[in-house]
Amino acid sequence: MSDMREQEAPHLTTIELAFEIFQRVIAIFCLIAGVRYWALLMGMSELGAWRFDLLPVHWKIAAASLAVLWPVAGIGLWMIVSWGPVIWLVAAATEVIMHAGFPELYGSRWLLVLSHILVALIYGIFRVGLFLSRRETAQPE
Repeated sequence: MSDMREQEAPHLTTIELAFEIFQRVIAIFCLIAGVRYWALLMGMSELGAWRFDLLPVHWKIAAASLAVLWPVAGIGLWMIVSWGPVIWLVAAATEVIMHAGFPELYGSRWLLVLSHILVALIYGIFRVGLFLSRRETAQPE
């Protein structure tokens, strides 16, 4: 009976556990970003100035898209599924393009841009570390 329990629960390495925790922390921030966009679009903040019907067209497209993308990315990252980081990348790239590429339309939010770049770098470092870890354990000695 104890042998079956050991087979059912796979043992996570330290880097795998750290990667799961990292993804879940980012998921929380994604959900917060999604709620923030929804609150803005419904007029629940900024005294209703960001209400959807009052926004210019370029902000309507961006804000409505991000209001959907951020919560979906958060759910995907929380569930540790393969499409979670992909949706996060689409949402983060959208905000980076908005604020770094078109600051005259969307405003310049360099801290947000840098945070997206930092998260992408950390994600890349984790992926390389996981690859090397798995390659090391797969090689027969």
